[in-house]
Amino acid sequence: MKKDPSVSLWYPDEACFPRAGDVAERLGFLVRYAVLAPSSHNTQPWRFETREDALELYADRSRGLRVVDPEQRELVISCGAALYYLRLALKHFGYRPIVQVFPAGERSDFLALVRIGPEAAPTPWEKEMFRAIPTRRTNRKPFKALDVPIALIEDLSDLASAEGAWLNLVRGEFGRDAVMNLVTAGNRVQYANPAFRRELASWMRPHDTKAGDGIPGYGLGMGDLTARVGPLVLRHFNLGRGQASKDRRLVDGSPILAVLGTRDDEPPDWLAAGQGLAAILLLARANGVWASFLNQPVEVPQLRRKLTDLLGTDGFPQLLLRMGYGEEVHPTPRRSLEEVLT
Repeated sequence: MKKDPSVSLWYPDEACFPRAGDVAERLGFLVRYAVLAPSSHNTQPWRFETREDALELYADRSRGLRVVDPEQRELVISCGAALYYLRLALKHFGYRPIVQVFPAGERSDFLALVRIGPEAAPTPWEKEMFRAIPTRRTNRKPFKALDVPIALIEDLSDLASAEGAWLNLVRGEFGRDAVMNLVTAGNRVQYANPAFRRELASWMRPHDTKAGDGIPGYGLGMGDLTARVGPLVLRHFNLGRGQASKDRRLVDGSPILAVLGTRDDEPPDWLAAGQGLAAILLLARANGVWASFLNQPVEVPQLRRKLTDLLGTDGFPQLLLRMGYGEEVHPTPRRSLEEVLT
């Protein structure tokens, strides 16, 4: 199977870190790790600018999903994940990050200002988390029937809390069935919308894509031919019923079904959710656990309210994750450093 050469961007050479360079050079190098963060439809909706003494992170609204994410909530979450990766890379290379979020206000595209703080040797835990960056993938394949240790689940929850978010497990057969019904309802609503189908199709790619973004067919479990014709079929036909059946099988075989949420539902909360998400996914991968998303109940407003009631918790659900052990999957393409850094 041919894959986009841009997947080589997943493996930056640590030896090339310009330790003797100026601040802008060092921070610019670390963007190579930030861009490996997860994002909705692999849109990679971030932009970085270097100053003499700092790095600025911006939301790239031009890469937003106007149908599925009209408030650009998931866009900011994606940028939050990139921010966490950047913070972790700074720690790995021996510096404490100094971060100011929303320096120009909560509705600004300017999401964070990052400076290099005092030198500090990374902890073994920080090294372990950093090593997980190039191994993290969104794994949409079925998971194995193996339980995830309770201690790891508790650690994941603690990480979310440390970043200003919360992680709630969906427990019991009744709870899982109720959430699955919301996923099914979300598929029905979204796939019935031609604009949704066109938007999703626009981010689907063939296996041999030359694009540095989007979801190649192999990331969706498609064969080469299906990946080529899939976007055309999706644009013209409502495939919601088939997607719902596929998602039900995935949920039934997932050891963990969990909701990541926040107390409030404003841009700072979304940015915090993204950082919590990144921490969760990296610790999970460091322990051999994969994850993917079933965000339909969060993306459809009336279903999001039902999910909140079902959880019986204060706050706002931001993402629905399934987690477990499974097969290795290939990385998805990434845009070049020149495309995201100025």
